[in-house]
This record gives sequence, C-alpha cells and structure tokens, in this order.
Amino acid sequence: MSAGNIGDQEYRYIRMFHLEEVQKNMRSLKSISLFAGLAAAAMCGTAQAAATCGTEPVALNAYFETGFPLPSTLAAEFTRQFPNVTFDIKEDQFANLMENTPRLLVEDGAPDLIRLPSMSDLVANNLLANLDGYFTDFGWDKFPAGQLVQLRVEEGGRPRGNGSLYAMGLNYSMTGVFYNKELAAQIGMTEPPKTLAELDALLAKAKEAGVLPIMQWNKGTGGLAFPLQDLMGAYGPPEPINDWIFQKDGATINTEANVAAAEHLEGWVKAGYFPSDANAIEYFQMMSRFMGGEGLLMFNGDWESGNFDTNAAGKFGFFLMPPGEEGGRHAAMSAPLTFGIGAKAANKDCAAFFLNWVATNEEARKINVTVGGSNPGGPADMPIPEVAPGTVTADSLAAGGVVASDNGAMDFIANATGAIFSAAWTPELQKLVGGVQTGQGLIEAVQAQYERELSR
Repeated sequence: MSAGNIGDQEYRYIRMFHLEEVQKNMRSLKSISLFAGLAAAAMCGTAQAAATCGTEPVALNAYFETGFPLPSTLAAEFTRQFPNVTFDIKEDQFANLMENTPRLLVEDGAPDLIRLPSMSDLVANNLLANLDGYFTDFGWDKFPAGQLVQLRVEEGGRPRGNGSLYAMGLNYSMTGVFYNKELAAQIGMTEPPKTLAELDALLAKAKEAGVLPIMQWNKGTGGLAFPLQDLMGAYGPPEPINDWIFQKDGATINTEANVAAAEHLEGWVKAGYFPSDANAIEYFQMMSRFMGGEGLLMFNGDWESGNFDTNAAGKFGFFLMPPGEEGGRHAAMSAPLTFGIGAKAANKDCAAFFLNWVATNEEARKINVTVGGSNPGGPADMPIPEVAPGTVTADSLAAGGVVASDNGAMDFIANATGAIFSAAWTPELQKLVGGVQTGQGLIEAVQAQYERELSR
C-alpha cells in the first residue's frame, strides 16, 4: 500500500463519515501505515533472527575425517546442549575425501556438514552452499578478516582468498615440529634451533648418535609435504606460495626458492634422515612409532598437541620451523579445519548454527583447545581458553602467536586443486624417497600437473 493510496482513502473517509468516524478510521490507518513501514524495513535489511536448529528433531548428515576425534567430540557436546539435534556421522580417510567429495555433494540429500580437503572445484560446480547470508546474520564480521580469507572463493571457483564465503573452520590449525625430549637431551639439544643451519646440525648429530632424525609417513598421502612446505617457508616468503594455492593468475610453484627447498629435502632423504620404509608408513603408524620413542623429530600439526598431553604428558615438545637466518620471519602452514555445507543439504540453517556455535560457545572453545590443540578462532575479543604451562598445547598455541606476528601463515600446498595432492605431490614425493626423482624434477612435475588441471 503506497502513501498516495492512503491519502485517497483518507479523503473518501472525510466525505463519507462524520468527524468521530473519521478519527476512528485515521487511528486504524496509522496502525496500518506503521505495520507497513516495519515490514518494509525488515525487507530492506533490518537485523533478523539468525538461523537456529529449532526445536523439532534434526539429524545432521555429517562426513568427518577418520582418526581425528575433535569433530565427533564437538558433535557430542552440541547434542548435549541441544538434545533435538543428532549427528549421522560417516568417516573416511583424507585421500578418499579428496576423491569422493564431489560425488557426495552432487547427490540429493548431500551432507549438511563435510570436511573439505579443497574448495575451488566444488565452488565452480555449485556444490557448496554460499555462507554470505550467515556471515551477516551471525555477525562473523567480528572475526578477524584474515581468519576467513582462505575460505573465500570468487565466482567460478578461482581465485581463492576473495569473494564469497563458502566454508568455516572448526578451528585454525598450524604445523611445526614435534620433538622427543628424552632423545633431544641424549644428543645435547637444550633448546629449539633458531636457524635452518642449526636444525641441519641437530639432524646430523642425531644420525651420528644412532637416533632416527625424523619420523615421517609417506604412504597414502605424501607426508613429506609437511617438511617440504616448512622448508619452502624457510627459503622464501609465504605470499607467492599462497598465490599459487589460491590459483591467482600467473602464480607458479616452480620458483628458485621452492626448488632450493625441494633440493634441501632431497638432501635429507639421501642423508638417511627419514625411515628407510617411509613410503610404507601410514599416518597413524607414524604417530604410534613416534610416541613409542622412534625419531627425534616429527613434522606434523598442532591437532596432535592434545593427544601428546593426554597420552604422553611431559615427554614431547613443539617448535616452529626455524627461518633461514636468525631473527628472520617464521612461516608455517596455518589453515582452518575446513567444513562446508552442501548446496543440496537438507539442514543448512542448523549446520550453520553449529559452525557458529563451535567458534563462540565457551565449552566448544575449550574442547577445541584441549582435544584439538588448536586456536579456536572466532571473534577477536574472545580469549583463548587457558592451558597448563609447559604442555605441548601451550607450546603450539604460543607458536601460533609468532606466526601471526610475522604474518607467516600459508595454506597447505595440497589444497591448490582438488586432485593435486593425489595426482602430483604424493607420487612425486614417493619417487623422491625412492631415489627416482630429484627436488627440481618434483617441483616441475607438480607445476605441470597444476597447469593441466587449471586448463580443464
């Protein structure tokens, strides 16, 4: 109803009724006008209630990564707080998720929540829900912008780092180096190395003492990608690496710094710093062997910090990969534990409510730190839950502050495309361990595969 139409009605009322009747009707018209104004304001963007899970029974269809307890622990706590919501959880290995996620998302009844190995191809094929509306409704603008940058994708799937929001992190993980304190003392390591040269010296010292320098997996998925990317961060700045992962125009992984890093890794392989059977070691075998005392160092993520504190308290520590020169910039893989909502999901609002709850609920944030060992993210003014000093979790959380201060966060090189990890990084790293690939050849092969995938 327009203002002009209201005026016409007022005129007709004056002609047809006495003043008393006119006044009664005018009061009615004012009420109508007020209601219409409120409705128009709502349609024009006035704040509305954010999405919830409601009160009716909801079963969230969820796909999690095998072997990592954090998502299931958070789901159990969510159900405790919201008993009408349950989770139908399926789990799979990271490599299988990379291969099968598009098939899962294209089906009717797609997952409400799914662990995302990569995003670009999924956005290009309209398989993920756009979360911009939830960003507004839940006030995610109060989160540091840098926390969400890896979760933004331009229309068409590239580049990442800009555009709409298509996922959220259950937490914000970081990789570094775990060390065995008993073996460190055995070789005279009294503090973490400050430079790459000091790290090399420690590895050589361990080898001479009959201690395996580095326990690392390389079966199934290329676990040597972790030390490789840490070396990349020691040899050069993280920005060109992120540009390549985000598929920005002209970006390449085949740079002088990255070739030097790969050749450094090749040197470690030839020196016998990794297990001779690395290509036969799966992730969970690596964890078991390292916690059992095999290996001075292990390159891995802070998601294992809580595991060490719970099951091997006081026996292990954590440090960042040292820079090339003392006092230099620290760089580390630092990325969200990425979860998205299927475009065809049946319970988008409830799934988004869960993602917001993870970042803002006090108990959820405690679980993220104690079980996940990682920064829970969320609004900038929300404190990180306290942890006991001297724990591995305390070490890794402090290291995260250093990376943030140095602006050294890198996304994981496996996330550049949907297939780059399985089609290039993993086989080429396995060849490197097997002695049939060089550092330079590895980088060249990965870049060639990257260009083939982007040209499709």
